[in-house]
Amino acid sequence: MNWHERYTQQARWTRDLRAYLFDKAGLKSASRVLEVGCGTGAILSEMDSPASVHGLDLSRAALAETRLHAPHVSLVHADALSIPYADYTFDITFCHFLLLWVRDPLTAVREMARVTRPQGHVLALAEPDYRQRVDKPASLAPLGKWQADALRAQGADPSFGARLAETFARAGIEVIETGTIQRSGSEASREEREKEWAVLEADLAASVPGEDIHKMKLLDEKAWERGERVLFVPTYFVWGRV
Repeated sequence: MNWHERYTQQARWTRDLRAYLFDKAGLKSASRVLEVGCGTGAILSEMDSPASVHGLDLSRAALAETRLHAPHVSLVHADALSIPYADYTFDITFCHFLLLWVRDPLTAVREMARVTRPQGHVLALAEPDYRQRVDKPASLAPLGKWQADALRAQGADPSFGARLAETFARAGIEVIETGTIQRSGSEASREEREKEWAVLEADLAASVPGEDIHKMKLLDEKAWERGERVLFVPTYFVWGRV
């Protein structure tokens, strides 16, 4: 799995939303900005801001890639549950497809709020809820359960997205705007679909027989050819103020 390609793909899904939320949060006038869980730098490499931009991740290998893709960013190897910055350090703190992977997302969000200045902004740009995944035709419905089970086995909470706004409120953050990203799998290109299958096959390899995965992939391809394929995973965002 090429993780930078995957993170770049996810970054494309949220590009319009990020432009809107960063504008509302005042990115152009911000002095210090932090991405928690920056991965390989897919988001940071696209940021256009005069601010001092910082990235935090638990993976040293991912940070090494970020140095290549976003050399202007200050990086720190650390856990989202214990962010190594002083209180009120940043104007904007954000994450992207992170909290479903965090053991204690409420603590992570509280940490994001702690390092954000009063009246500063905390953003969670994308958190999916695979419990509400929609697959059509009905013959493809098992895919959602398989993927949710596989993510849970890897330590993720596949249904966290639906609790995102509640988590921000429990962390004492004023929720200004929340909703779902308006993106449907029925609009995906062939390249996008191939990348999604690469991720799905990697997720399912340890839990679903290869023959069953192959059969499901053929059903998926035929559904696309007939114009009957629908795939939708509700993916939530929150814009909050400290």
